[in-house]
Amino acid sequence: MRTRPADPAFTRHNSRGMNARASASGAHRRAPSARMPSTAGYMIAAAITAAALFFVLWWMLQASGDESPWVPAGLAASVVMLVAVAAREVVMRRAWTRYLLEQDQPGLSNSSESRKYRPSRSMHGSRPVGNSVAEAHAAQFRAIQKQSADVDSLSTSTPETHLDLFNACKDYLTSTDETLRSVVLSPESRSNLRISQERVRALKKHHLLSWARGASQSLVQEAQRRVLYGDKIETARRALDCLDSALKLYPEETELNKSALALREYIVSMKVGRWVEMAERAAFKGKFRRAIDRYCDALFYLSREEMDEAVRAETAERIGREIEMLRARISTVKESETSSEERADGWSVPES
Repeated sequence: MRTRPADPAFTRHNSRGMNARASASGAHRRAPSARMPSTAGYMIAAAITAAALFFVLWWMLQASGDESPWVPAGLAASVVMLVAVAAREVVMRRAWTRYLLEQDQPGLSNSSESRKYRPSRSMHGSRPVGNSVAEAHAAQFRAIQKQSADVDSLSTSTPETHLDLFNACKDYLTSTDETLRSVVLSPESRSNLRISQERVRALKKHHLLSWARGASQSLVQEAQRRVLYGDKIETARRALDCLDSALKLYPEETELNKSALALREYIVSMKVGRWVEMAERAAFKGKFRRAIDRYCDALFYLSREEMDEAVRAETAERIGREIEMLRARISTVKESETSSEERADGWSVPES
């Protein structure tokens, strides 16, 4: 019995469908997987770029007859590295956001065949992607909580560890804000993410304040060990900068404000103490007018700096008493010199 040949139209349609599905599945198989961002890789790439720029500029300058080609080449390479380090945080933050958004997504090509067989994002793709991003943020939140507990439990934790955790919390809040704006999440995932954000904000504040306290205390102790007044003041200003950077974010913190005021008073006392010491040395050498000038310099710095008014008034009163004593001594010296001259004139006998 002869069989009826297959319908040519059906055969062509079936073959086109199979070829399209094969090409789509091949595109799925060929799609590269998203790579996890690496800070080390970013810095290595920046170093390679800077090194290449250095050698190219060095060769060009040497060929042109420059006597020291390594100087401008080194400066150019240094500028490249500085720009790379300054932009590292922004670049890595965007890379992590892109990685979280692309995680578990098949990398389809832009051809018409792949777009034809790609599932609709609003119907199929948004919810799995949102769930995967929410799970990634949840894992990051658990890691931050664990690191925070470990740092708080250690009595030997340094201020730098608190600063690192503060930066980790800041990066987490930035990435989660980006996710809430750009990724479709279920109501439960969105609610959980906002709860995690509130907890991370509390951890961020805690670790920033811990860093400010620890760093400022360490710098104050270092300032007290210094010998020169200039070194003491410079180190104390670094400690004050730590507190001021924390107060920019949390200006209502009473403890930080008190510590900052105490540091400012310490810096003022160093400045005023320097001029007072110079005045005392001048007075000891009998240079009373110079001593008065040094005391006036101390009053000038005392009136300019920010400090407690009661302490300012007490210090100014003490310096004023010293100035009055020096003026009295100057008057006494003048009177004694005048009386000595008069006695010398009285004892002199006119020649006959």
